[in-house]
Amino acid sequence: MRVGAHISISGGVWRAVERAKDVGCEAVQIFSGNPRGWKIKVLSSEEVLKFKKLCRERNIYPVIIHTPYLINLSSPDENIYRKSLKAFQEDLERAELLGAELFVTHVGYHRGQGIERGICRMAKALRESLESFPDLKTKVMLENTASAGSSLGHRFELIAEIMDKSDVADRLYLCFDTCHAFVSGYDVSEEEGLEKTLAEIDGSIGLERLLLVHFNDSKHGLGSHLDRHEHIGRGKIGMEGMRRIARHPALQDKTFIIETPKKSPADDPRNLVLLKQFRDEVPVSDS
Repeated sequence: MRVGAHISISGGVWRAVERAKDVGCEAVQIFSGNPRGWKIKVLSSEEVLKFKKLCRERNIYPVIIHTPYLINLSSPDENIYRKSLKAFQEDLERAELLGAELFVTHVGYHRGQGIERGICRMAKALRESLESFPDLKTKVMLENTASAGSSLGHRFELIAEIMDKSDVADRLYLCFDTCHAFVSGYDVSEEEGLEKTLAEIDGSIGLERLLLVHFNDSKHGLGSHLDRHEHIGRGKIGMEGMRRIARHPALQDKTFIIETPKKSPADDPRNLVLLKQFRDEVPVSDS
């Protein structure tokens, strides 16, 4: 297991590597540009080379690119859909340029047009995008979302259906967000609920296709449908629940990224220390 955080690229993408190392990251997740706008600054060859060089020197890997928030590959609005598809493909190209091993995008929203139509629309967008990049090295992951509004990503069987209908399922993977799962009704705070959740993932998608865990506690309760991340152990999943997730045998070969609140410079280091403590605990002997 390698652990890290989502880090700001303010001042240049390469600065994220230095910030990541400073707070204790082994891996890093970034936006490749402005996450709240359609237009993004072109990456210069100098920036790209410096980013890759610093990743090697600081031993930061894997690199994960998170797509902008505006992207909705399930949108029934043709203008938004086309903008989303273009932004998704451009971001995928930037991820490959930066040498990112992983690329994560939220599953979209059908905006009142129905689940099946939304699923087909997103599946088509994924197929078209991946067929445009036949030699892509970066692995594309779909992230489970909080069950707000017309979400398609709050149930793992829906994500599995999107993958299957895309006809490129063998090139798609899963990012498992603990907060999103919890507020969508998966009780990952308890041992039985965590086992059921992982069994559902394994049965519908396959645990071998789960590559990334967004390791976030939840400010709100089970099934609340409210997407508000909390510091590790300070939310409704709780310290023991978060520890159990981090220690689960099925997740030990995954990358863990925190997306916890950043109200002070001490927040990321503190959350990463806790995550590393969970990971590095010596198993208790039965003898």
